[in-house]
Amino acid sequence: MVALDHEVHGTGPDLVLLHGVGLDRTMWERCLPALAERHRVTLVDLRGHGLSPAAAPGVSLRELAVDVAALLEGPTHLVGFSLGALVAQQLAIEQRELTASLTLVSSVAGRSREERASVLRRRERAQEDFAASAHAAVERWFSPEWRAREPELAWSVLTTMLDNDRTSYLACYDVFATADAELWPRLPEITAPTLAVTGSDDPGSTAAMSRLLTERIPDARVLIVPGTRHLLPLERPDELTTAILNHIRARDCIDVRLRRVSASNHSQPAAEELPS
Repeated sequence: MVALDHEVHGTGPDLVLLHGVGLDRTMWERCLPALAERHRVTLVDLRGHGLSPAAAPGVSLRELAVDVAALLEGPTHLVGFSLGALVAQQLAIEQRELTASLTLVSSVAGRSREERASVLRRRERAQEDFAASAHAAVERWFSPEWRAREPELAWSVLTTMLDNDRTSYLACYDVFATADAELWPRLPEITAPTLAVTGSDDPGSTAAMSRLLTERIPDARVLIVPGTRHLLPLERPDELTTAILNHIRARDCIDVRLRRVSASNHSQPAAEELPS
């Protein structure tokens, strides 16, 4: 376990935001204000990213999840993006008591043979020419229209990618490229209320993958945001934060109803003690 660099904003029920591979906690800056109005929000730099310690080759998904678990003080609403969504799934399986709800943003799942081969080719390209790989990622994530509208944002994302320690990036990319296969048979073990969200135009974390998640995770729901690519927290922050808050609110309403039913049952005399 390593101590992760993080920051906390707001008050209320705990909520943790987990970023994707090659990015850092700043990717949540557009979602943070609305979330921090209702929650105590912890922004985390995963191992090998941002200001957190480096990641060594062979780092595992379990290790990345244990790092995050050390920050959790009780039941927490977990929101994970891409690699962060895999970390959140691992936590929901291994640390059920710490997972109040699960929102999986732009998550991979059930990759086909062709999809797995494609992500492994991207990993090879990153090892051979990291700069070209970073530029290609930004090209995939930003539509030409969005890039023309916000060129500074595209440049900021590219700069974050290029600032990565290469060894850490490749180690964490290996987790991103393979860990969904480890998680797949265990997804039915997730008991936390789960929402899977992705953009309709995301070529890597596809809408079909989010639907697969809802088929594997009991009582999970799916939301596909039309006309959107991979970077939902930056491209469509308002829609995403609304979805997160509504998902948490629905979960909390169910908990309140269950507590009321339980209290009502406990207040009634046992069947054999009911007056005739």
